[in-house]
Amino acid sequence: MTKEDVLSDYLKPSRRLANDIAKIEGDILILGAGGKMGPAMAKLAQDAINEAGIEKKIIAVSRFSEDSVFERLNSQGIETIKADLLNDNDLDKLPQIPNIIYLAGHKFGTSGNESYTWTMNSYLPGKVAEKFHKSNIVVFSSGNVYPLSPVVNGGMTEDMQASPVGEYAQSCLGRERVFAYFSRKNSTPMFIYRLNYANDVAYGVLLEIAKSVKEEGEIDLSMGNVNVIWQGDANEIAIRALLHCSTPPRVVNVTGPEMISVRWLANEFGKIFGKSPKFSGIESSDALLSNAAECFKLFGYPNVSLKQMVELIGCWVAEGGKTINKPTHFQERKGEF
Repeated sequence: MTKEDVLSDYLKPSRRLANDIAKIEGDILILGAGGKMGPAMAKLAQDAINEAGIEKKIIAVSRFSEDSVFERLNSQGIETIKADLLNDNDLDKLPQIPNIIYLAGHKFGTSGNESYTWTMNSYLPGKVAEKFHKSNIVVFSSGNVYPLSPVVNGGMTEDMQASPVGEYAQSCLGRERVFAYFSRKNSTPMFIYRLNYANDVAYGVLLEIAKSVKEEGEIDLSMGNVNVIWQGDANEIAIRALLHCSTPPRVVNVTGPEMISVRWLANEFGKIFGKSPKFSGIESSDALLSNAAECFKLFGYPNVSLKQMVELIGCWVAEGGKTINKPTHFQERKGEF
């Protein structure tokens, strides 16, 4: 069995998703579907529809700067629309669909381009919320809206005060506040989805640590603990969240159950590669951590465990699997992205 065959087993829809997608009334529109998570989310939703044996359309909207993504989604039976959401004509032409998953946003390259980040993350949400005021909307946000918190406290919960560090994180909280305003104004059911570090074989915190160990680079321990979740699980939760939208919006942290030591992760990858990790600095007493107990109450625990992720990504890196150059900057402590 090739590494690609092994990976495909981790990307199949679960029975929970197939059951829930059959309960979602109407088609699903994914806005910002051309990024890191969107293409896999669209395919997962389409596979779940096929598994459930139902009729439902998945429509993926993006500028699709990479033609290969556009063509691949079309080949998978997913309807695609090329659109720039900041262009009023493009936004106006989008069909009215009862279920929206909103992935559009801007993070890396914020420093020096702050106005674009605020426009994408805080201005555009108001236009989208008005356009789709009769729909259920799952709004992607970020655990970055929280401050660093003491590791001993077990991570930030949804009832704790958001206190974002840096303009990217501030604009993410702006996105949440704007959507929440229109949810109340128009009685639009919404679900605010605060994600901490989705991981795939091609990108993510785990991949970055694995590559550092294999290439014998130093690993900065100042952000000594992290949360991670398998991208397939994060995508599944986003789709199933369409059944949990409310007015005012429900806010839920989405990540894995562990607060993981970066040092432990590096040592685990070291065992796979037969190398001793190199470290710099020492672990701080605080980190960017979310507590996802509410998420597990709603959706159950992730299908893919931490050890499975470590082993899969370790083998992928050891065998030279293809990756994308989109670093997470998870070690950033000052909010400068």
